[in-house]
Amino acid sequence: MTSVTAYTNARILDPATGTDTMGGLIVEDGVITEVGANVTAAKAADVIECGGKCLAPGLIDMRAFVGEPGFDHKESFASAGAAAAAGGITTLLSQPQTNPIVDEPALAGFIARRARDTSAVNVKTMAAITKGLAGKEMTEMGLLAEAGAAAFTDGDRAVADARVMRRALAYAANWDFLIVQYPEDPSLAADGCMNEGELSSRLGLVGIPVAAEVVIIERDLRLVALTGGRYHAAVVSTADAVAAIRSAKANGVRATCAVAAHHFALNETEIGEYRTFAKTAPPLRSESDRAAMVDGLADGTIDVIVSDHSPQDQESKRRPFAMAEPGIAGLQTMLPLALELVHGGHISLLDLLAKMTINPARLLGLDTGTLAPGAPADLVLIELDVPWRLSEPGLKSKSKNTPFDGRPVQGRVARTVVGGETVFALTTAHA
Repeated sequence: MTSVTAYTNARILDPATGTDTMGGLIVEDGVITEVGANVTAAKAADVIECGGKCLAPGLIDMRAFVGEPGFDHKESFASAGAAAAAGGITTLLSQPQTNPIVDEPALAGFIARRARDTSAVNVKTMAAITKGLAGKEMTEMGLLAEAGAAAFTDGDRAVADARVMRRALAYAANWDFLIVQYPEDPSLAADGCMNEGELSSRLGLVGIPVAAEVVIIERDLRLVALTGGRYHAAVVSTADAVAAIRSAKANGVRATCAVAAHHFALNETEIGEYRTFAKTAPPLRSESDRAAMVDGLADGTIDVIVSDHSPQDQESKRRPFAMAEPGIAGLQTMLPLALELVHGGHISLLDLLAKMTINPARLLGLDTGTLAPGAPADLVLIELDVPWRLSEPGLKSKSKNTPFDGRPVQGRVARTVVGGETVFALTTAHA
């Protein structure tokens, strides 16, 4: 029998079409069939009264590390799926730096099956650009794509060899594969653990200079222009990097970039007295760099917002700052932190949502990220103006490494739907 669900009295938000209107949406057998101001619930078996809340496409997170296989004590597909659902994310892109590394088609296929069986949300994998993430020999991208790889990246390592990167971009251009680079020159960043500057000197910590990021990006942009490949900077954190990408786009280079929520929500002072929960990769930067991230989002230079979810257990974080692992558990904090930009008047709600829905969907060739009839019913219902506080105990990730414990925010997820099925619904226990 056909299953029909109606969402009524909702503020319909679809960045793909520019829609922002009160109305409803009909889902039949996991697919959106009707949407708009005149939708009625006449034929629906189930009716969900939205009470004026915002109904938008489910969020797509282009950068999340899931520890399975090999590091599932930090995060599994089941725990990441639960956290993602609570954060309004219906599709997440896992990274290849697992154990074993995702550089073979069999492993990409395994991850697809494992995630499908255990995760509450859709999981796509990014496979490695180079074998063993060693930066020397290219993987079989065509076979990996056939096995389900949605894009190619060396995860938390840059492809530092310019010749290898040129070959990867040139090969990928033939198939329109997306090459995703972690932009940090390993020689300039070696042994660094925070932003290089006055604060790092005062704390006696080795810094990572802004140049480490922009050197790789500027080199890569030249290679993109040379090869015609599709290039995406996985995470940018510096004003110089944003300026370089802005200039390249103006010259027609096929380049895009993303920013992690913590890089527009925090600056390097969050480290305080060696606070390891604020150690990230790339590091939290200066206040002027943080402001440049906001400006880059507002003017469209930055295309995508990611969680850069990097779960770390207590043993990895409760160490001397230089020895602690970098990363933030970001799946549940990405949306409320992003909504701060809307409430602060920096960006419109539709433009913000585009950076977490249709923009990543188009980059990855996904059929999600929109409320158009025929699209999968991956949805998020958002209470836009509700004030609350982020809390470490409220995180559903196995690892709860967050610097945002106690941070007041405005706007939260009320319901997350994947393929027409509710995978998260807010209750008083979550408030």
